[in-house]
Amino acid sequence: MSTTASGRVDLHCHWVANIDDGARSPADGIAMLKGLKALGYTEVVATPHMRPGMFDNDRASIAAGYAAMAPHLAEASTELPAVSLGSEHWFDDVVYGRIVEGHGVPYRGGGALLVEVNPRAFPLLFANRLVDLRRAGFLVVLAHPERYEPVWKDDSCLDPLLDAGATLLLDVASLVGKYGRAAQKAAEKLLDDEAYEAACTDSHKPEDLDSMALALGVLDKRVGRDEAMRLTATAPAAILHRPRGGKQAIPDWVKHASHGTVR
Repeated sequence: MSTTASGRVDLHCHWVANIDDGARSPADGIAMLKGLKALGYTEVVATPHMRPGMFDNDRASIAAGYAAMAPHLAEASTELPAVSLGSEHWFDDVVYGRIVEGHGVPYRGGGALLVEVNPRAFPLLFANRLVDLRRAGFLVVLAHPERYEPVWKDDSCLDPLLDAGATLLLDVASLVGKYGRAAQKAAEKLLDDEAYEAACTDSHKPEDLDSMALALGVLDKRVGRDEAMRLTATAPAAILHRPRGGKQAIPDWVKHASHGTVR
């Protein structure tokens, strides 16, 4: 199956079973995919957490978990959207080191990768590290910025990250209060400011889809149908297929200097 021009693309979903806090079983993962297809998604990217100390996944274990879903996907293939693999990279020293050494899990085009940070504070020298990754040919997609406390206080904290080349990914469930009023207000303001490049579901279990149709409806109403489809379809598709640009090696001195500065 291939992604159609009009279909939605979910860049952030935890449908791979038994690998993190997402689907508890293959049946749950398949139910999530069926539900997303019913909402118009033609491709759904699996983004298991890579978060040392909480979800000790690396590239190999993420690939193995994804491969273990293959028989279940095959059984229901006609009822499912297309799928591909990425990861939600927790941005600390360990994971940053993996990325620069070529052991991250970018989106399937190879040129964009999803990151998340501690919700209470951005990493030290975060913008600098984003510049390093941009020079190495990666587009960094920042997951759900509306859920980070610094953004609640003053969303101008995102400006240096945008200047460094990051792009922002909305979790649409924020628009219906899933993460509290502060996250909802931040999402609404960032939408009004046209700060988001794309939107996702960040679904973790089948029950998350109960409110997804409502959230997508709120998005349509707030930004208009054309912009909503840009956020959920055309822009995510472009990110998904983005090839790695430049491919300049990250200098060794940057790798060494980063130790202890991303936390």
